[in-house]
Amino acid sequence: MKNYLYVFFISMVPLIELRGAIPAAYFIKANDPTFNLLTAYIIIAIGNMLPMPIIYFFARKVLEWGKDKPVIGGFFTFCLEKGEKGGQKLQEKAGRGLFVALMLFVGIPLPGTGGWTGTLAASILDMDFKSTILAVVCGIALAGCIIGLVCALGLGAYIGVAA
Repeated sequence: MKNYLYVFFISMVPLIELRGAIPAAYFIKANDPTFNLLTAYIIIAIGNMLPMPIIYFFARKVLEWGKDKPVIGGFFTFCLEKGEKGGQKLQEKAGRGLFVALMLFVGIPLPGTGGWTGTLAASILDMDFKSTILAVVCGIALAGCIIGLVCALGLGAYIGVAA
């Protein structure tokens, strides 16, 4: 149970999200044969999606409130600018295909992309809540498949070399 909580909490960390939780799950599986990867994937996906409604409804307001505060202002400004830049890029590239662009933005596992940034960008672009959550969930599923495949191939190669 401790290992499942571990990957759950990793998947909730901004900028790490499931891109860090899935490799951690594979590492745990390599050391604990009773660890179930399918269960871990479900827990990781839930952990990655759990903050999305909070981010959508409150993050923009909190960031705007805190951007001029002495201690936290720099970080809050950075986060707000990151979300605005991501939103502008999505809007420019997508036009009317914003749903698919948001899904791909979240789903392609690159640094700075993911559920947190995608949800913040959608909030800044005033996308409706249902479309945002559906696009982010689909993106998380896509990223999970890509990262899982990379980890499975990497772990298989490691086992083949080590044997």
